[in-house]
Amino acid sequence: MTPATQAEAAASFDPLRPKLMRVAYRMLGSVADAEDMVQEAFIRWMGADRATVREPEAFLRRTVTRLCLDQLKSARRQRETYVGPWLPDPVVEEEEEEDVTLPLMLALERLSPLERAAFLLHDVFGLSFEEVAATVQRDTAACRQLAARARTHIREARPRFHVEKERGLELAEAFFTASRSGDMNALGAMLAADVSIHADGGGKRPAATVPILGLDAVMKVHEKLAALFQANGSKLLRVGFLNGLPGFITMEADGEIQTTALDIKGGKVAAIYVVRNPDKLRHLH
Repeated sequence: MTPATQAEAAASFDPLRPKLMRVAYRMLGSVADAEDMVQEAFIRWMGADRATVREPEAFLRRTVTRLCLDQLKSARRQRETYVGPWLPDPVVEEEEEEDVTLPLMLALERLSPLERAAFLLHDVFGLSFEEVAATVQRDTAACRQLAARARTHIREARPRFHVEKERGLELAEAFFTASRSGDMNALGAMLAADVSIHADGGGKRPAATVPILGLDAVMKVHEKLAALFQANGSKLLRVGFLNGLPGFITMEADGEIQTTALDIKGGKVAAIYVVRNPDKLRHLH
């Protein structure tokens, strides 16, 4: 392949890369894996007879989705041996209007790869079922059933409580301050009675290997953590929306960063998602 041919392929591919990354990341929940799938699609695009492709975006979206379906099969095997709770790689969103929030991404994990693809392509990205059928290589009726089954499975995870951007950022900052200073009264006032903590250390950094459930248990954990934070420090790097939820990025005493995302329901923190696995945080450095 000549440099000119490669440049021509890149010129038509690069404007579509962000859209393709959105599809791949929402299919896989991993930034690194999504980047690999998009790069593989580019390699195939360079080798394709591009003059015969009438709709490059549709062609590339199909390619990426099919690559992701294959990748999900091996990812599922890896998840079975993953140490502790698995959370998707945190992605900092510039806007709070995120169509696939962290709880929804966790719910997608319970779907089959084809259900996940049908739901995302039709319900999130707005494709017709005819296009979904062409992408996943099933008939249209089957794709309608796949999406319907997916909706049933994830109904509870669909966002029902909209958090205004400024309010969300205020809550995230207040949570950081209370949790790091040891102000347990302020922290307790922010938490729902059935609050939970889900921490993903992946066996690489200390983290609870099972979810921590209920106000009393969560408060006890934060009392212990507050003592550690005050002794060793925890530096706030950024407040923002992570996978559609208000949260923050911190530098911890071990020199590694971590992310904390807060699921807010009815003005209270209903779930706390902490990613500590350094493999999932590299793209944030």
